[in-house]
Amino acid sequence: MARFVLWGTYCENALEKRSPFREEHLNRLTTLKKQGILITLGPTEGSTHVFGIFEAASLDVVRNLLEQDVYWKEGIWTSLEVYPWVQAF
Repeated sequence: MARFVLWGTYCENALEKRSPFREEHLNRLTTLKKQGILITLGPTEGSTHVFGIFEAASLDVVRNLLEQDVYWKEGIWTSLEVYPWVQAF
C-alpha cells in the first residue's frame, strides 16, 4: 500500500453550507479510518483548505473515494489535489 496526500479547497461559507451533510461526511470518514484507508483528514484554521493522508493501492482509489464524498458532490470541497507521498520520518 502507498500513502497519498490530499490538499484541497472549501467553498465560501463552508461552515454553514456543510451543516446538512456533516453527519454523513463524518460517518463515512469514520468507516474509512476503521478500514485503515484514512490516516487523517481535516480543515485548516478558517476552513479554507482541507488536508488529508490516505493509504491505498493507487491514486485512482483515493481520487474515487474523495469524489464519492458528499462534500465533493455538494460543492463544499471545490478542488482536490492528491499526490503520492513518501513518508521520510
